[in-house]
Amino acid sequence: MVCQITFSSPEYDEAVALRYEVLRKPLGLEYTTEQLAAEWNQIHIAAFDASGKMVGYLNLTPVSDTEIKMRQVAVAPEMQGKGVGAAMVAYSEKLARELNYKEITLHARINAVPFYLKLQYDIVGDEFEEVTIPHFKMRKATNS
Repeated sequence: MVCQITFSSPEYDEAVALRYEVLRKPLGLEYTTEQLAAEWNQIHIAAFDASGKMVGYLNLTPVSDTEIKMRQVAVAPEMQGKGVGAAMVAYSEKLARELNYKEITLHARINAVPFYLKLQYDIVGDEFEEVTIPHFKMRKATNS
């Protein structure tokens, strides 16, 4: 099941823990209070398994009237490769269309680029470093 969750809820706290384990801990990084506080007005999407355990998360952050940025995509290691990420991306694309955004952008870690290419995202520009590792900016029109 994929659905929206509320900032500062128990589900949001669970999402922060999942994000830390998948995205930050391997890099030796922490979330700051300021980073998390800045998410109060963003869209939080989570995936749950049949038992109700959170197995995935992604964030949508409005950039402009036409662009929304997908951030902090994390899938529990034991669920990677099982369609959880693709289901969350599909949900976020549908929601972005409903909210009248024209494109979704994201910064993909180099190892995630093939995943997004398979979902018809395009690479925009050259490789760059973010949170100490290589990334590519990617985009997709919401009408595709």
